[in-house]
Amino acid sequence: MRRILIIKTSSLGDVVHALPAVTDIAHHCPDITIDWLVEEPFAAIPRLHPAVCRIIPVATRRWRHRPWARTTRQDLLELHKALHVHHYDLTLDLQGLIKSALLSWLTPAHRVGLSWSSAREPLATLAYQEKFVVPWHLHAVERNRLLAAQALGYTPDATVRYGITSPLSAPQWAPSHGYAVLLHASSRAKKEWPENHWVELGHQLNARGLRAILPGGNRVERERALRLAEKIPQAQAAPAMDLAQVAALLAHAQAVVGVDTGLTHLATAFNRPVVAIYTATDPQATGVYGSAWAVNCGGKGLIPTVSEVMQALPC
Repeated sequence: MRRILIIKTSSLGDVVHALPAVTDIAHHCPDITIDWLVEEPFAAIPRLHPAVCRIIPVATRRWRHRPWARTTRQDLLELHKALHVHHYDLTLDLQGLIKSALLSWLTPAHRVGLSWSSAREPLATLAYQEKFVVPWHLHAVERNRLLAAQALGYTPDATVRYGITSPLSAPQWAPSHGYAVLLHASSRAKKEWPENHWVELGHQLNARGLRAILPGGNRVERERALRLAEKIPQAQAAPAMDLAQVAALLAHAQAVVGVDTGLTHLATAFNRPVVAIYTATDPQATGVYGSAWAVNCGGKGLIPTVSEVMQALPC
């Protein structure tokens, strides 16, 4: 076997959770070339892993909304060409969704994925030529690792290694001395942490000599970042950044505190001191994982206090 295509398209946290499987493959099967099929907004993540050779971006959401558009036809034609430039020996669908299974069907390679009882969308398994059982109780990182190991015939090591490094230095506007990134934004309001908690946390971090940086991805998030920064000594609302720039900011942070969001998992992948705040979901299956510097705090219906977060911070 020479070349495989990993399919893990979204979301940000899910893409991050697939990185250790790539590290495992590169370690146990060094003769294999690894390509990755991923949604356009998240292509910067597999690009951080030195074992990923080629990244093939897709835009399934845009294609679904405009199925008959000329640009969609052109995109699909380019995708077909990209998938046939190299002969893939195997496609490994780590997503387990109908959309990812359909994407795996676009190559003539041997298609591998989760079994009916293991896939999030069992109908996806109809596309696979080989299927493997992966227990649901495992963390998402370990589910990806176990599927890859079974598909390629090795036993994963006990140690989880994300295997990424940021090719960029910290942004020039970031403090030259210690800073903490506060990831206050989430796609779902019920995952958020109270604003007064962020303000108090910022004050306590500042007392430790860490200046708070508050990113925001959209207008609402940036307005909140500005509002919080005004109430925290020496805090800074971050300017608009692309994902690669955010990754660099996280990679050089002295501490990261974040809600249940993909960026919190990315900070964990960089092995930064991280506290992940959970208020509406259970972190057992998808919490920050694989780093001694990462701690989950709170849980479903359990809003952690500022004191609990500060005590959990491993720095």
